Amino acid sequence: MKAISNIIATGLLAFFISAQTWASDAGHTSEAMEHAGKAHAHGEMGHAKDALQHAKDSLTHAKAARDDHAAAHKHMDEAIKHLEEAIKHADMGHADESAKHSEKAMKHMRQSGH
Repeated sequence: MKAISNIIATGLLAFFISAQTWASDAGHTSEAMEHAGKAHAHGEMGHAKDALQHAKDSLTHAKAARDDHAAAHKHMDEAIKHLEEAIKHADMGHADESAKHSEKAMKHMRQSGH
């Protein structure tokens, strides 16, 4: 039950954080945020395989967002670095470390302003 509550809470958090993003019509950033939130939640629950897939999906969208929004390039580059680390750690089975990098990636995506 706690795992379901964590997933729902993380999903809602990602939704509300990215609401401004949706208003500015930045589809890739919102997708990247959503997947990073899911990667974070799964990492905290110890689900490395699910964290890996969501981190990879987030990375794909973060790279597209970086290309779409040159002004946000710096923060999206940092988000991409953290997502790559999240993927690396999830692939090694280090779910907790993967979660930390997913969280940092979301922070930089928010700071990108898109």
